[in-house]
Amino acid sequence: MHPIKLAAALLCASLAVPALAQDAKPAAAKPAAPAAKPAAPASSKGFTPPGQSANAPIDAIAVIVNDEVITQRELNERVATIVQRMQQQKVALPDAAELRKQVLERMIVERAQLQLAKEMGVRVDDNMLDRAIGRIAEQQKMTVQQLRNQMEKEGTTFAAFREEIREEITMQRLREYEVDNKINISEAEVDNFIASEKAAASEQFELNISQIMVRIPENAAPDVISQRLKRAEEVARQLRTGADFAKMAATYSDASDALQGGAVGWRPSSALPPLFADALNKLKPGQVTPIIKSAAGFHILKLVDKRSMADAAAAETVQQTHVRHILLKITPTMSAADAKRKLLELKERLDHGSAKFEDLARLFSNDGSASKGGDLGWLYPGDTVPEMEQAMNALKVGQVSEPVETSFGYHLIEVLERKTDDVSKEKQRAAARNALRERKLVEAVEDWQREVRDRAYVEFRDESLK
Repeated sequence: MHPIKLAAALLCASLAVPALAQDAKPAAAKPAAPAAKPAAPASSKGFTPPGQSANAPIDAIAVIVNDEVITQRELNERVATIVQRMQQQKVALPDAAELRKQVLERMIVERAQLQLAKEMGVRVDDNMLDRAIGRIAEQQKMTVQQLRNQMEKEGTTFAAFREEIREEITMQRLREYEVDNKINISEAEVDNFIASEKAAASEQFELNISQIMVRIPENAAPDVISQRLKRAEEVARQLRTGADFAKMAATYSDASDALQGGAVGWRPSSALPPLFADALNKLKPGQVTPIIKSAAGFHILKLVDKRSMADAAAAETVQQTHVRHILLKITPTMSAADAKRKLLELKERLDHGSAKFEDLARLFSNDGSASKGGDLGWLYPGDTVPEMEQAMNALKVGQVSEPVETSFGYHLIEVLERKTDDVSKEKQRAAARNALRERKLVEAVEDWQREVRDRAYVEFRDESLK
C-alpha cells in the first residue's frame, strides 16, 4: 500500500477531512509575515555553482511560500507519486498541466501549515513517530520490517516514509490545536440534536459521497466570485454530458480530497451540514447535486451509495467494566524495560497478598487516578485505548493483568466488576455531542485551511502553474 494511503489509515481524517464548510469561522492563527524574496536560481549560462559542471541541470524554484521554496524537482516527485496512486486506484487521470496545478496547490497548503506548526512549537519526536509507524504496520497486518520492505519495493525509502508520517502527524496536531480544541458544543445543542433524532424517521442512513469544490478566496471581490462560479458551471455542464466525476474532481476541485477523485467516503447523514444533507437526500445513488454555494465555495456532490443504519439508541445494550490500573509512564528516567520490570515486581506482591492494589496505585501510578487508588470507574467500549480494552476484556473479575503496553506507558489492570445495561442517557448525550462535533469539524477545517493558505505569502516563479 502506498505511503499516502497508509498515512490516511493512521490519521483518519487528518487533512482529508472533507471540504464541506458553511459558515464556521476558525480561530485566527498568527499570520506569517511575507519574507524577502529569495534570489532567483542561477542561470545555466555564466555562473556555475561549485561542484557542478556547466551541463548539470539546476533545480528551479516553482513557488515561494513565505520564506521557503518548493522546487520543480519536489513537485515532479510528488506528481509521480500521485499518478502512481491514482493508477492503482483506477482513477482517471486529468490533464497533466491541471494535475500539476492541483498537486502544487496541495503542497502550498501543506507547507503553510507546517510553517505555522513550527512557529507554534508543534513537534513530533522520534518516540511518537515510532509508535505511529508501529500502529500503521499493525493496521496493515505487517511487522515494521515488512512495512519497510514494502515501501522500498515500491520505490520509497523508509526515511522518506517516516518524514511523510511525521509531517502528517504534525499537521494533525496543529489542526487539533487550531480547530478541534476550539469547537464547543452546548447542552442546548445536544438537547436539540436528540430531540430532532427522535422526531426523525426510525431508519437513519449513511451516505457514501464524493465532491467537487471550487474554492472562493476569503474576502473575494464580486468579479472573482463570478469567475469561480463559471468554473463550477463548466464542471456541472461536463458532468451532465457524461464526464467522469472522479476525473473532474482531480482536474477542477480545490478540496483536499481532489486527488482521490473527490472521494469523501461514508458519512452519517446526521453528521453532514444540513445544506448538503438536504440536497443529497433528494438523490438516488449515482446522481449529482446542482451547484451548492457555501461560505467556502461552490460544491457539486455525488451520491455514490446509500445504506441504512439500525437506530438502536434506546434498546442497545452494552457491557460496562469497572476497572482500576497502575500506570508507569516512559520518561528519561524510566525506560520501557524498567517500567515493565517494576510492574512485574508489583504484580508479584499483589499475587502473594503482601500489598493492596489501591495502596500501590497511590504510591506508584503516574496519572490522575492515583489518588483514587487507580480507579477509572465504569468504562464503556471505546472509552479507552484499544490495547488496554483488549487486555481488560480478557480478564476475569478480580484478576490482575500482566504489564500491558499502550501509548501512555505500561499498565497493571484489574477488573473489579462488570454489568450489562441499556445505553444510558449520558452515553446517548455523548454520542450526540460527537455527531455535532463531527458536523462542526466538517464545516470548520476547510475554512481554517483556506485561511492559512490565504494568509501565506505565495509567489509563483513558474507562471504556467498559476
